[in-house]
Amino acid sequence: MKTLVIVAHPNLDTSRVNKTWLEEIKKYPDTITVHDLYASYPDWRIDVQREQELAIQYDRIIFQFPFYWYSSPPLLKKWLDDVLTYGWGYTSKGGKLRGKELGLAISIGGSEIDYRPGGGDLYTIHELLSPFHATSNLIETDLLMPFTIFDTDDKSEGELVESSRQYAEYLLADKIPRFPSR
Repeated sequence: MKTLVIVAHPNLDTSRVNKTWLEEIKKYPDTITVHDLYASYPDWRIDVQREQELAIQYDRIIFQFPFYWYSSPPLLKKWLDDVLTYGWGYTSKGGKLRGKELGLAISIGGSEIDYRPGGGDLYTIHELLSPFHATSNLIETDLLMPFTIFDTDDKSEGELVESSRQYAEYLLADKIPRFPSR
């Protein structure tokens, strides 16, 4: 399975988690391609045709990003808006990514216990990811269970290395469980 990891981190050089994850997954260039949006588009002018041609080549597309105000960083949102257009990303007859797998790899600064009903953030991470679920539904991809890490500021180097190993296993797996349906 060919996997495209679209990384959207506005400060990747200072990220402990996402940088460690990337160091690990770059060891598998035959099956995993890394595409850094912020490095590719520092001017925020997305080459839509290039992005569409890139996405269509892969069986599995993963968005890797830090959880940012209960969503993705702004350049990933712009990518979604610009690339997944009507007539390409979705139509009444289906889009170009129909049947592909779509996944999320998310680093979360907060504690997992806060992401529960009545917790500090009021909602579960799955509830907060519902816009991605709706997007996946619209473009007719199979949304995978997200790969997450919580408490990112409190992780030791050993925990980050272990997380990156688990992330590589997640990406290399033949089957990843689907995101729960409503």
